[in-house]
Amino acid sequence: MIEPIVEAPPLPVIIIGAGPAGLFAAELLAKAGHKVSVFDGMASVGRKFLLAGRGGLNLTHSEALAEFKPRYGASQDWAETWLDAFTPDGLRTWAEGLGQALFVGSSGRVFPRSLKASPLLRAWLRRLQDLGVTITTGARWTGFSDAGAAQFSHLDGSTSEQVGAATLLALGGASWPKLGADGAWADVLGKLGVGITPLEASNVGVHAAWTDTLKAGFGGAIIKNAEVLLGDARSRGDLVITHTGLEGGPIYALSPVLRAALKTGSCQIQIDLRPDLETEALAQRLVKAKAGQSISTALKSHLKLAPPAIALMREATGNKLPTTAMGLARLIKSVPIELTGLAGLERAISTAGGINQDAVDAHLMLNARPGVFVAGEMLNWDAPTGGYLLQACFSSAQHAAKGIDAWVLPAAD
Repeated sequence: MIEPIVEAPPLPVIIIGAGPAGLFAAELLAKAGHKVSVFDGMASVGRKFLLAGRGGLNLTHSEALAEFKPRYGASQDWAETWLDAFTPDGLRTWAEGLGQALFVGSSGRVFPRSLKASPLLRAWLRRLQDLGVTITTGARWTGFSDAGAAQFSHLDGSTSEQVGAATLLALGGASWPKLGADGAWADVLGKLGVGITPLEASNVGVHAAWTDTLKAGFGGAIIKNAEVLLGDARSRGDLVITHTGLEGGPIYALSPVLRAALKTGSCQIQIDLRPDLETEALAQRLVKAKAGQSISTALKSHLKLAPPAIALMREATGNKLPTTAMGLARLIKSVPIELTGLAGLERAISTAGGINQDAVDAHLMLNARPGVFVAGEMLNWDAPTGGYLLQACFSSAQHAAKGIDAWVLPAAD
């Protein structure tokens, strides 16, 4: 009797990392008909995604794509390929398809109306379950076997290997390492000959040697609508005085130039506390101050400067504020602050550096490891906060998923 031919079940696509990039690629590949297995080293998925949700979960930005793309700076030419295929509008449609109503904030940033990540993540995981995606947590990727299997160590001390039709690495950068993305993959891939630029903190605070007076009285205070200048680079927004320096959108947006400037030691930034008024206009308002009125009172009443802004002026001058209207006006337009360094990766919102563009092909597959693709923050691109980080993670995941689909299907024919 001739035995019937029994075909082996198709190998799954293995996705390593259950953050936004990994989960989105899993969804797209499952919808395309692939069997998908996701592995993550933490005990639960989306740890950093949930942390982002504490700030309202800024998914993307509403500005036109022509203005959106330049936010990626030196990596624009690379990132725009992903963004053209999966745009900010596409991400908004996807989120709304999960039942998450969105709104556009006054700054143009796009948020869920719930201002939380957890409802979206729960709906997303239900969709993945319905699509047949399996997720294994507590499985830390350690590399590849000689035969190409992905190797994992588990929380109970055991190890395992998984063979896939293709593999996607979506392990994140190295910011907030306690949430799972610690950048350990860089050593593993570096030994395989993958070109990697060292990971550095991005969208992170800066250090300044504050006096005890400023730290005690204004640590955590916000200076609204200030402009930060470093050389020709400038960025406007709300500054936060921390006990160790400064944080906030303007500082984060200048991350690339701040990193470069601080590599050789300290650097000095200038802060414009009233960017909407010229120096002469400020001086004219201060001239109207009543005789005998204190400088602080004049600054508050005639220029609407808040106490944290005045405190920063005193800090920069050793508490010796100019006594003339023009002198005060010039200081307001250019408060010099000496910076001593960047905050560490443990507090960074994102990382710069990662797998270089010439280390992957046009489909984000590693040249040194055919069949292994990469997406998200592992790749060497950088962007400011404002929705640009998550958007590129989603867009690069879609790009890699298309590459995996094209890679696997010919092998199956």
